[in-house]
Amino acid sequence: VQLQASGGGLVQPGGSLKLSCAASGRSFSRYHVGWFRQAPGKERDFVAAISWAGGSIAYADSVKGRFTISRDIAKWTVYLQMNSLKPEDTAVYYCAATDRSYGSSWYQKLAYDYWGQGTQVTVSS
Repeated sequence: VQLQASGGGLVQPGGSLKLSCAASGRSFSRYHVGWFRQAPGKERDFVAAISWAGGSIAYADSVKGRFTISRDIAKWTVYLQMNSLKPEDTAVYYCAATDRSYGSSWYQKLAYDYWGQGTQVTVSS
């Protein structure tokens, strides 16, 4: 399984960005996809996750109501729409894949077997 994250950039506070995570590889349809982020000097934290069938979604409390995760099965791509961005959202964003079923493990980076390379998001005026 290979993951390719893209869409990061520099945006002003209150602005929006849409990240993409393109997946490839055999049997990928049995995996679920999550987004994590890591700011300088901090741990890599959970942001959001979605089941490949789309029936289960989870968000970190810090992004609820501002971020939306979705997927396009035909394009094998998962998106993270980020609105009302704040300076504290600045981080490198990573997408990752897990075959664990929906539950508390989705919030743990150790549950994810495959990782993309990361894309930088900077929120600054």
